[in-house]
Amino acid sequence: MAPYVPPAPEGPRKQVLVLRLSDPFRWLLRGWRDLAAHMGIGVFYGMCFWAMGITLAAVFRARPEYVMSIASGCLLLGPFLAMGLYEVSRRRECGQTPRLSASLTCWDSHLRSVGMLVLVLIVLELLWGRASLVVFAVFFNTGMPSTASVMEAVFNPQNWEFVLAYMVVGGGFAILVYSIAAVSIPMILDRDTDAISAAITSLEVVFHNTPVMLLWGATITFLTALALLLPLGLGLLVVGPLLGHASWHAYRGAVRWPQDGTVT
Repeated sequence: MAPYVPPAPEGPRKQVLVLRLSDPFRWLLRGWRDLAAHMGIGVFYGMCFWAMGITLAAVFRARPEYVMSIASGCLLLGPFLAMGLYEVSRRRECGQTPRLSASLTCWDSHLRSVGMLVLVLIVLELLWGRASLVVFAVFFNTGMPSTASVMEAVFNPQNWEFVLAYMVVGGGFAILVYSIAAVSIPMILDRDTDAISAAITSLEVVFHNTPVMLLWGATITFLTALALLLPLGLGLLVVGPLLGHASWHAYRGAVRWPQDGTVT
């Protein structure tokens, strides 16, 4: 009797593409074109990102040990804001006219998948925040630090153990969160897939293109830090929506579906 051979899975199957080191800069260029074409929508989302940045800065000045916890709230809101920017880029790619109202409600038909993914990211962010508090507690045995003592600790050569431990713990969580979120939310918007499939695809993209995706993550970090260095963090008004649009093109450049034909 012949062994049972399961049938081939139905439906389109993705292909994770091989990326080049020049691709992140191409994504930024295409993101800038989307932003310039619909600057009014971009300004709206930029204001939202700027408000989140101001809130985090205020918390850091007052209670730096709670920065990671407050960042969890921003992580809850951030994907919904970014999804609106993905929708603008998606509509431009399809030849449709982007509208602010459509971008604000594009997540409602994907709420279950996005909600599950955001829940996972929030749990990781809360664990990150707890680990941060533990590192602070171990180093500052006289109580939780002020902003001044944190900066003094970071730039004091005698505290290299604390800085190293904080970078290892924070870097590990940051890489994990980034790997899960790199292309997962744009994929949910584009394919209406489930959260687990989207997260696995995102991990595959990072695993198969580690140098390029690390460069992309470093580019995001650099541009965000540069935006925050401007007075009152006003650079987020431009950098926030720019990175949102560029992240859509990162997904489209890293994942191809059979009916897509050529990659954008």
